[in-house]
Amino acid sequence: ARVSLGGKARSPKGAPMTLLWPEMLWLLLLVPAVVAAYLLLLRRKKKGALRYASLSVIKDATSAGQRLKRHVPPLLFLAAFILMLVAIARPAAVVTLPSQHETVILSMDVSGSMRATDVKPSRIVAAQEAARAFVAEQPKSTRIGVVSFAATASVVQSPTHSREDILAAIDRFQLQRGTAVGSGILVALKMIFPDAEFDLRSANPRREAARASPLDPARPADKSEAKPVPPGSYSSAAIILLTDGQTTTGPDPIESARIAADRGIRVYTVGIGTQGGETIGAEGWSMRVRLDEQSLKTIANLTQGEYFYAGTASDLQKIYKNLNTKLFFEQKETEISALFAAAAAVLALISALLSLLWFNRIF
Repeated sequence: ARVSLGGKARSPKGAPMTLLWPEMLWLLLLVPAVVAAYLLLLRRKKKGALRYASLSVIKDATSAGQRLKRHVPPLLFLAAFILMLVAIARPAAVVTLPSQHETVILSMDVSGSMRATDVKPSRIVAAQEAARAFVAEQPKSTRIGVVSFAATASVVQSPTHSREDILAAIDRFQLQRGTAVGSGILVALKMIFPDAEFDLRSANPRREAARASPLDPARPADKSEAKPVPPGSYSSAAIILLTDGQTTTGPDPIESARIAADRGIRVYTVGIGTQGGETIGAEGWSMRVRLDEQSLKTIANLTQGEYFYAGTASDLQKIYKNLNTKLFFEQKETEISALFAAAAAVLALISALLSLLWFNRIF
């Protein structure tokens, strides 16, 4: 069993059952014909029984209990017949199913703002503790990679099954200046698709956007010419992105998210920090650090992932536990005609067994 993430785009909860081949529902017109044939057969049998049976036998056969028993097997068979006809129309529904994934990339912010203490004992320590707990709960068959990003992004640990190496990588985080969320996404993508080429130019997205011309767009380029796939459709890997601040340098994180979406990779974003932020400083400088929730929500929506807000260390622990559930199971629209066919087979079998038990014959 491998870790699950991914799959098709999620349908709204409570979505009704749909039919992939609805034109075959005309076969349900056979049901009244079968019922009519059964009633006609009963009438003929009754006439024959009245002609040859004695009065006592007729009385016993027409008692309320016997009348009920004789109709149970045919009714069960009729229900099986209806279910089989519906199965031919190929019903589909939104169901929760286990899914198999083999790679999870943790992309974590190590910018200087992560030293803020509004999340106790500090944002970076809370993030490290939650990441350790998440790693410990993953199945051994899951490969986990670690990316850290500040002004630039780097691979701290390539995807591996070794939990000791992963935990050691998390412990090696060193805080730096700058926040390049877009680079954190692209380097994580590079770990999933090592043969792909992504533009990791470290440029301030605001300055570049201001001076860019239509012929020179300031966006990270996917040079691998991969054919886009539906967002969230890549079922073998996913990215968990944790950050506490706004992008100050590097590629545009929204454009990076679009590249991830074109590759079918889901990006689950986790925002850490209080809503009001905190003022941090050292050696004569200070700055106000706030969380850019809107960008993280946009990244999650573009990639069919999900955004989580962590205002406390306990919130962060709960989020990672919740992510475990989301990585193991997913909701998606799936054809369930096999379930209808299986139910029909079970009802037909019960019908036959009851008929043999009560009447020593099948119908």
